[in-house]
Amino acid sequence: MRIKDDIVVAGPVQTAWSVIADPARVLSYMSGVTRWEVAGDLPAGLGARYRMLFRIGAAEVGGLIEVVEFSEPFEFAWTSITGLDQRGRWRLREVPGGRTRIEFRLAYVVAGAGLSGWLAERIAAPTVSGHVRQTLKQLGRIIEHEQLRERAARRRAGARGG
Repeated sequence: MRIKDDIVVAGPVQTAWSVIADPARVLSYMSGVTRWEVAGDLPAGLGARYRMLFRIGAAEVGGLIEVVEFSEPFEFAWTSITGLDQRGRWRLREVPGGRTRIEFRLAYVVAGAGLSGWLAERIAAPTVSGHVRQTLKQLGRIIEHEQLRERAARRRAGARGG
């Protein structure tokens, strides 16, 4: 099953990247993700590994994932090493007005031969799609809040210096 969605947020690519690329912040915006913890020597970047669990209904699925693409500040992709067969990708693009288009793609295959695997994927799809949409909304809120904080800090610094 493949799911893709995107959002345009009021903030520069670098601000969006700083949130997405920080493993300590993943649980603050990724809907349905119950665990995202460093599982290797690299805390972030190409080759970093994470133990990731995702709640779908009453079940938690996931496993070990590895970052296979990390092109700052535009592309971040992972693939599964163990557990649920999955791939994820963040794609960030600048748009006019200091905004950023963020695209999130998630592809997964539910284990099971034939009809049972196909049926499990179809049953999970609406839940996973909802999580992807909610993830983008939460991420947008965080990025826009970061922008407000940065502007306020600049105003305070300007008021002290002037």
